[in-house]
Amino acid sequence: MSPTLGEIIRNRRELAELPLRQFASMVGISGPYLSQIERGLRAPSDRVLEAIAASLRTTADALRGESASRQRPSAVLAAIAEDPRLSPRHRQALSEVYLAFVASADAGRGGGRR
Repeated sequence: MSPTLGEIIRNRRELAELPLRQFASMVGISGPYLSQIERGLRAPSDRVLEAIAASLRTTADALRGESASRQRPSAVLAAIAEDPRLSPRHRQALSEVYLAFVASADAGRGGGRR
């Protein structure tokens, strides 16, 4: 199973050897709120995710991208293929665009962190 955004945040925090309470303080949120985010019980707001990313020396987009890239593309392609509202031509076009975006995102990850 793919890791969630919260699991990715927890893994990165632990790699940085930051205790939960200390990291929550750095981000400007409470320890229980961070714990809920890491366990997937709450989704962070954009502002909180930006603060988390900055404290981890990355970007919110990179964290979101890491979470999204670990999800199986076949699930998206299956949803496109099974949507009765789409014509075969539309299905093909959407699949090609989706795969191009995924390939572009994967290629862009090689540039390192900001």
